[in-house]
Amino acid sequence: MSIDTNSTAQLKPNVLRAGDAVRLVSPASTPDESNVEQIATLLESNGLRVQLGRHVFDRFGYLAGRDEDRLKDLNEAINDTSVRAIIATRGGKGAYRIADGLDFGALRADPKPLIGFSEITILHLAMWRNARVPGIHGACWHAEQFGERAEQSFLRAILTTEVVTIQSAPNEITSALTTSGQARGILLGGNLDMIATATGWALPCLKGTILLIEDVEKGLGHVDRNLTRLLKCGVLNGVAGIAIGQFSGFASSKGVTIVDLLRDRLSPLGVPILGGLPLGHGDRPVTVPIGTEAVLDASCGTLSVMAAVQ
Repeated sequence: MSIDTNSTAQLKPNVLRAGDAVRLVSPASTPDESNVEQIATLLESNGLRVQLGRHVFDRFGYLAGRDEDRLKDLNEAINDTSVRAIIATRGGKGAYRIADGLDFGALRADPKPLIGFSEITILHLAMWRNARVPGIHGACWHAEQFGERAEQSFLRAILTTEVVTIQSAPNEITSALTTSGQARGILLGGNLDMIATATGWALPCLKGTILLIEDVEKGLGHVDRNLTRLLKCGVLNGVAGIAIGQFSGFASSKGVTIVDLLRDRLSPLGVPILGGLPLGHGDRPVTVPIGTEAVLDASCGTLSVMAAVQ
């Protein structure tokens, strides 16, 4: 079964219910065991059954084991009909090495959400491009470390079919980029570095979409190269709007800030831009569905997104 690259029809997974099994996998770098224990505790306290991929704690340099083993864990979770959601234990590095090897046919036959962000963005992009299955941009953020808002946003995204509405926060530095106007479209994207990495092979068509971008601790030149690549390749032509999350840990360079750079590269697109969204690697991040219909209202400072589950 081939996918119509111009279609926005989604194959939504079912909402998670008490007793459902979720599989933890490590498609990128190796997690700390203590973090995985916290993830499992949060999930189990909400009635879910936690399973671990066989290679969750493997180590191979900066990767969570060999490519073939990390991919095998992902595909085993995709093919196991008892598994109702797949959760990445962390980001890091390496998901880009296996993004084209997912069993997209099995995913279309039995849709289930992948939950993660940062490096996991490239898997979300590949899953939308090849299977039209939405995902969830976020993590199992527990209140003790990340705050009650973060934890509740994660649980709401996996346990309900509610529309998620995120308000721009004035204290987020990217709020200064907000323009005016409204845009509607499928919300796609996530980590800017992974969007640029996916260009030409794992990146779906962005025409008519709302593009979400966020990033962390890179030089301004790196962000400039990524955005310029996307612009020069023409993949941003026709985007309906830009949703900007947290750009954390960026130092200014000779008077130029990350806000200056983003404005310089994105303003010529002439579409509504909503900055200041608490999405990404910054303080108290929240969870948002990805690959579903969204409304970006720059004038009101809100991003409303349909659930990734039904």
